Parts: sequence; C-alpha cells; structure tokens
Amino acid sequence: MNEVSTPQKLSLAEQCERLAAAPLFNQVIIGLILLNGVAVGLETSTWVTERFGSLLGAINQLILTAFVVEAAIKMAAHGSRPWRYFASGWNCFDFAIIALSLIPAAGSLATLARLVRVLRVLRLVSAFPELRLLVDTLLRSLPSMFHIALLMSIIFYIYGVAGYFLFHEIDPTHWRSLPIALLSLFRIVTFEDWTDIMYTAMEVMPWAWVYFISFVVMGAFVMINLFIGVVLNNLEEAKLRRLDELQLPPSQTEILRELRATQEALARLQRRMEKSERGAAQ
Repeated sequence: MNEVSTPQKLSLAEQCERLAAAPLFNQVIIGLILLNGVAVGLETSTWVTERFGSLLGAINQLILTAFVVEAAIKMAAHGSRPWRYFASGWNCFDFAIIALSLIPAAGSLATLARLVRVLRVLRLVSAFPELRLLVDTLLRSLPSMFHIALLMSIIFYIYGVAGYFLFHEIDPTHWRSLPIALLSLFRIVTFEDWTDIMYTAMEVMPWAWVYFISFVVMGAFVMINLFIGVVLNNLEEAKLRRLDELQLPPSQTEILRELRATQEALARLQRRMEKSERGAAQ
C-alpha cells in the first residue's frame, strides 16, 4: 500500500482563520455582547452600582479585552496582509467601536465612554447575517428614499402654505406661521389628535375636511407605502445578491483547507488499516 503523506502543520494565519470561522467563536462573541448590554443596563441603577460597581467594572474590562483579542485574531487570519481585515465594512464598524471603547472612563470623557459601552450592543447587528442583510437593505434604499422624502417635502410645503392662508385666522395656534403650519402637518401625518385640528377648521369652513383628508391620504398612506415598497424591493435584491455570493466558486484557501482535511482523513484511515493488519497478523 502506498504511504499517505503526513498532513502539514497549519500556519498561524490558517489557525486563526479556522478559529474565526468556528460557530462556537461567534456564539461566544454574541454572548459577550449580550453580557455587555446587561452590564450597561445595570449601571443605570444606583443600588447596583453602589454594591457591585467593581464587579461591573471587571466585566467591562473582560469584555473589552475579548473584543480586542477577537479583532487581533481576525487580522491575523489574513496572514501577511492584515489590512485586508478592513476590506469589510462590518469589520471597520466593529473596529471603530472597539477603538472608541478604549477611551478612559474617567474625567471629562467618562460620559462618552459610557455611551460607547452602550454602542457595543450594536455589534449584534454585525454578528447576525440576517441583521446585516436588513441594514445593507436600508443603506441601499437611502437614494430612493431621498427622492421620496423630497417629494414629501414638496407636498408638505404646498399644504403648509395653503393651510396658512386658509386657517391662520380661524386657528392661529396651529396655523399662525409657515413653520408652525408645517409642524401641525407633521402632527396630522402621525395621526396624533389630528381630528381636533380638522374639527376646529370645520366650525368655520365646513368643507375643510377635503384639505385634511386629502393630505392624510397623500402624506401618510401613499408616502408610507412608497417607503415600504422601496425597502421590500431592495430586500429582494439583497437576498438575490447573497444567493449569488453563496454560489461563487471556492477560493484557493478553501480548496487548500479541504485538501488538508482530506489528507488528515486518509492518514487516519491508513493508521487504522495498519493496526488492523498487525492485529490480524498476531
């Protein structure tokens, strides 16, 4: 029987890459993020901070150290090109939060340091692929949302000017100036007691309901549905792009990893067969 070559020892970069890709590694990071969120929430209680302040401080340092080690492992996974770690926008996001977490929690920066601890909870977004997909969808929807917001601003402006001329003498509280009129329209589009404004105008102008109902239909129902339609359309496109990425051919690193795993399996099989042969000979 031909001898199978002994598998080569993995380099540091390959070991770090395997570690970073391990499901357990990601689960530990998620657990630490959740622990950080609980610890920050407990710090809002004076009773807890007076009795367990030192413990919460130790937990914070432990979590920060773990995040720094995580970033170092992911950088080391790129071998001689650690800067490739920053090729991913999510890695840049994580690194920025870790860097800000190094701000000393004392002196004038103490408040900022506490706020950054809260921001660490945002790392849950980068830890879950589904959440990353949603955020990517929202970011890709921004250009289309900008045009919808521009159209909505034009509608607000037209109705604001019209509302001022129609109702500023009837209801000066809500229509005495253009800025106040725009605020009233915002209140209407959020359905916050908007009927009170309409009934006040209808006491003098019975047909004023046409103005308010048309604005509610245009400003709330139509515009909100446009926003939802844009997001759903981009979500479908993001899902298709993700499927295309999953169908990409394996990289050279992945091929080498599979070859090494095959070599290790063959080596184990050969050792078992040799033991069986020696046992049979005895």
